[in-house]
Amino acid sequence: MFHVGGARSALYNWAVARQQGGRFVLRIEDTDAERNRPEWTEGIVRALAAIGIAADDPAFEGPYFQSANIDKHREAAARLFASGAAYYCDCTREQVQERTASEHLGYDGHCRDRGLEYAPGRALRFRTPDEGVTRVVDLIRGEPEFPNASMEDFVVARGDGTPVFLLANVVDDMDQRITHVIRGEEHLSNSPKQQLLWEALGAERAPVWAHLPVIVNEKRQKLSKRRDKVALEDYLAEGFLPEAMVNYLMLLGWGPGDDREIRPYAELERLFRIEDVGSAPAFFDVKKLTAFNAEYIRALGTEEFLAACRPWLTAPHATWAEDAFDEKAFAAVAPLAQTRLQLLGEITGYVDFLFRDEPDIDEASWAKAMKAGAADMLRAARERLAGAAWTADGLKTEIEQAGAGLGLKLGKAQAPVRVAVTGRTVGLPLFESLEVLGRERTLRRIDAALARLATEG
Repeated sequence: MFHVGGARSALYNWAVARQQGGRFVLRIEDTDAERNRPEWTEGIVRALAAIGIAADDPAFEGPYFQSANIDKHREAAARLFASGAAYYCDCTREQVQERTASEHLGYDGHCRDRGLEYAPGRALRFRTPDEGVTRVVDLIRGEPEFPNASMEDFVVARGDGTPVFLLANVVDDMDQRITHVIRGEEHLSNSPKQQLLWEALGAERAPVWAHLPVIVNEKRQKLSKRRDKVALEDYLAEGFLPEAMVNYLMLLGWGPGDDREIRPYAELERLFRIEDVGSAPAFFDVKKLTAFNAEYIRALGTEEFLAACRPWLTAPHATWAEDAFDEKAFAAVAPLAQTRLQLLGEITGYVDFLFRDEPDIDEASWAKAMKAGAADMLRAARERLAGAAWTADGLKTEIEQAGAGLGLKLGKAQAPVRVAVTGRTVGLPLFESLEVLGRERTLRRIDAALARLATEG
């Protein structure tokens, strides 16, 4: 599944590529066979498309597959060995720990000058400088320095000869002419190693680095798929609009410099500056995202709203028979629902009473509304509704008068009617709902509620 942090990184890359007339490159790093399946790649492409990064856009390039470049990775490893920038090592982890008397210290350079040639089981290690620092020029973090002495001689090819991620990534970046690497800050520690590899392989310069701030939850812990909801697809499946997700994700670590947050992507892209992204952790506030989503839902045109709701009005979301759905009835109440929804997925619960033979009674709502006197109110309401003018205003007047006869204000009077007819204490405006539902079905549901109350007696 596509992590929301990956979605934010993709959007920042997309904005920079389009601003500079460049290309957004999608590369699938598939050298780990256990973590690579075609359907996962397809899922990434679909998720990117959902947030506006479409494969048919001129600024989109790929997907490329790292495994297709394996020969160039091997050739680069051979060049590093031939130039003396790398050497073969046959040390086991246990031998290193025995020499260093520690499980935490890195490799001790034991094989640096042994002159080993390649043989199965021997890893190829990069010879890091003993002195000085490697300075990484980062558009977000300035110029952090990494003491070379603190970097162990890291592995660039495994004992079976296959290059590791660090080397493959650098070779692919060089081969695909990558100019900007914009990624999460967890990769910052890789940057000095990659920069050393770029230099050792003869590149004139490393790419421009920009390491984005980590995204954290409400406890200020890094978002984790084991603990938090992090998949973009899960949010979209709940009814978050892609446009709202894009708007919110663009503001996780960056802002346009004023108090206006709700903006279309085209405007955000024009204003975006990677240099203005902050380095402090960015809080993924689901409540704020939900508020963004509600704003976007309210801004939809009528036809746009109807189309956006459609996935939640059919199986598997719909709780009614397929042929029971009434397009005209839904269109009649859609404007009432649009002002109340925070998530598109909520629409099912708002309108299901229109399309079911009987309402889906929420038992907590029933217990709250059907207290002493509820039966009297339902009987009075039924009597007046039987001959009422079937308009929202007329229905309101009848319920109000029925309640007044029992000493009830409108709020108390309508509660048992609402639960009898819709199944819930909260929903769309009652009288407009009754108008769409119709006299016959309304009276039948009131009768059913009265029958249940009689048995509960």
